[in-house]
Amino acid sequence: MAAERMVVIGGDAAGMSAASQARRMKGPGELEIVAFERGHFTSYSACGIPYWVGGDVGEREDLIARTPQEHRDRAIDLRTRAEVTEIDVAGQRVRVRNRDEVGGTESWTGFDKLVVATGARPSRPRLPGIDAPGVHGVQTLDDGQALLDSLAATKGRRAVVVGAGYIGVEMAEALLKRGYEVTVLHRGEQPMSTLDPDMGRLVHSAMNNMGITTIGSAAVSGILTGQDGRVRAVATEDTVYPADVVVLGIGVEPETALAREAGLPFGAYGGLLTDQSMRVRGHENIWAGGDCVEVLDLVSGATRHIALGTHANKHGQIIGANVGGGYATFPGVVGTAVSKVCELEIARTGLREKDAHRAGLRFVTATIESTNSAGYFPGAALMTVKMLAEHRTGRLLGTQIVGREGAAKRVDIAAVALTAGMTVERMTTLDLGYAPPFSPVWDPVLVAARKATTAVRAAGTR
Repeated sequence: MAAERMVVIGGDAAGMSAASQARRMKGPGELEIVAFERGHFTSYSACGIPYWVGGDVGEREDLIARTPQEHRDRAIDLRTRAEVTEIDVAGQRVRVRNRDEVGGTESWTGFDKLVVATGARPSRPRLPGIDAPGVHGVQTLDDGQALLDSLAATKGRRAVVVGAGYIGVEMAEALLKRGYEVTVLHRGEQPMSTLDPDMGRLVHSAMNNMGITTIGSAAVSGILTGQDGRVRAVATEDTVYPADVVVLGIGVEPETALAREAGLPFGAYGGLLTDQSMRVRGHENIWAGGDCVEVLDLVSGATRHIALGTHANKHGQIIGANVGGGYATFPGVVGTAVSKVCELEIARTGLREKDAHRAGLRFVTATIESTNSAGYFPGAALMTVKMLAEHRTGRLLGTQIVGREGAAKRVDIAAVALTAGMTVERMTTLDLGYAPPFSPVWDPVLVAARKATTAVRAAGTR
């Protein structure tokens, strides 16, 4: 009996985790695995690119967990610079173009099991000059290398970052470390739209104090170029900001054009829809995972798009187990994410105020200031914690934290509480670790939970 063939589209976290897990469960005689990657690299940390650009990570190879050859050594037929251009669902085959050949020779490859792991692409608004030399999105190692090459060839030291989400603030820090004069332009009232505006205001103030000029309510209208065609400025409706290099940190969108053309199902955010086994809905032999899918939000009950390597690797493990004959499921997420800009740490999990309103939830909020260690301990630094709790029930709905060292990872306490469906009152009794170098007697998260409990009680049955 011939071996089944598993075809994987995409050679990063979700795709190669799926391939590797399936290979652990079935040998080459039972399952042939063919993976197509349109770039040069596989199994790398895209989240580490800003730290490579900023010099914290010394070499590009430090971000690569497993090279193409290492995958091939494990009996996975991995083909780089091979771009899938069409999925024929009915015929169970994919069309593949060789990107290294002149004219891009195309051929068909059949599959018994298909894994779509096409990832996400940087949001790139349709603006004049957006494709000019010196304007960079940062999503892949190839993107990171192109930006570094551009920085090396640029004589000027003025950088403009468009967007102030996770990518935007991390790239602002990277460029600041490289000695650039950095301006961050963003459309919102405050940076970090993943936070509520009152918490984003703290980020705005801290960034400006670091020497990063942060401009809110600044809608970019175009990229201006010089006689050589290279970027020279970024224009908004009111002002022109000189720039020798521009980095787009607007966010990412699911890379799903290929799947959309194949007629696969999509959600409200443009991501593929799957069941809990990561099988594409309505398709018995097609799975999808990583940044190209939408996942269930365990707090709101709706699906959402969250592009994180943590989820992608889990999706891949689950897909590989199911393709390999086992059984595994992905229950959903609570939306936990952390970031930093210089010494400032930023974290959130669960719902923001506007998310709770959108979900039709009534809630109370509580915001506190505390320190990352006992107040008398040398180096104690402030952090701000904001908590949302459901009206009447007191169920935790979300937590946001902005502070210095030791602030961000405290959000994991709230992430576990959200997953467990805990109330803020129940959280106040959590047995957390304590010693003066690590925390006050009452951890800041528990202080916020106490204040939220008081707010829930005060709201009563109103």
